[in-house]
Amino acid sequence: MSDLRATLQAGLQSLQLELGAAQVDQLLDFVGLLQKWNKVYNLTSVRDPADMMTHHLLDSLAVVRPLLKQVGERPIRLLDVGSGGGLPGVVIAIACPQIEVTCVDTVAKKAAFIQQVAATLRLSNLRGLHARVETLNALSGPAYDVVSARAFASLLDFTRWSREALGPGGVWMAMKGKHPGDELETLASEGGAVDVFHVEPLTVPGLEAERCIVWMRPAPQSVA
Repeated sequence: MSDLRATLQAGLQSLQLELGAAQVDQLLDFVGLLQKWNKVYNLTSVRDPADMMTHHLLDSLAVVRPLLKQVGERPIRLLDVGSGGGLPGVVIAIACPQIEVTCVDTVAKKAAFIQQVAATLRLSNLRGLHARVETLNALSGPAYDVVSARAFASLLDFTRWSREALGPGGVWMAMKGKHPGDELETLASEGGAVDVFHVEPLTVPGLEAERCIVWMRPAPQSVA
């Protein structure tokens, strides 16, 4: 665990994130929960805790500063779609206690795992939801300021399926690997319903792989 702590603290410094000791402990405890429950729930194909730290935790922590740059420090509601083992949703909930995070997944055991994490780590701003994102709309509860996804689906499907969950002025935050040029072309060919306003490169400490965030919002309705 001391090696994981050192890797995490070095990563936080590289990412210019200042987290308290309790938040660092929560992140390490989350890795422990992932490792424990992964044996039963098959939450991730990554088994080694050191790889979990770089491929999952630091990868998810890399979005925190860009996210706060978009939304500021104000309290917001974030929906993490196809969250699986809670990435990046749980990490955002730990790093940003002012953000209310809902992790939605179609697999009941994965949503249950998020609920377990929220209870164990005492994260009052985190909940797991077993549902299809397409069913979430204004009738199912308050809309979300940010809808995020990490390796979930194509940009077209992600925005189509989650459109009704996005509130007024809300944005989509799609975590991708390489710059998704083909997906962006497909999205643009669908009548311009989505405005891609920024493709932001990410550098993940200890991970030699391309990463980026595709920031999107619903395009303004054209005036006849």
